Amino acid sequence: MSIFALQSLAGGFLDEDLQHFNKNFDDWCIQFESYEDAKDIVQTLENEESIDIVEITPLSYPKYFFNSLKGTIYATRQIEDKIICVVEPVMGSSFRIAICNLKTKDVRLTKTHYKNIPSIEGAFANFME
Repeated sequence: MSIFALQSLAGGFLDEDLQHFNKNFDDWCIQFESYEDAKDIVQTLENEESIDIVEITPLSYPKYFFNSLKGTIYATRQIEDKIICVVEPVMGSSFRIAICNLKTKDVRLTKTHYKNIPSIEGAFANFME
């Protein structure tokens, strides 16, 4: 299920008071179930041209909902109530598989380190917990 949020062109997400932008997407940010609902609110704001409507899908959840997941995310997929990601925790480090639990919001990195994307592709494609 997708949700929609309002993001400033300078960064940050509009929070409930419709006045301030939070750096990270969190529970205080205003969310909409449809693009049309978000558009209706944007049209009532003073600087509507400086606000984008962003769609957040289950596969983009790690970027928005799992603030403890650090690094660059290269691929995601959903398996039941978990989002599985290929992540490079720090630039130049080995790649890891991250398991993000949608119910508990916990993030766990697997112990295995992969040197490059081709070496992690098989593990990611066939990942089972």
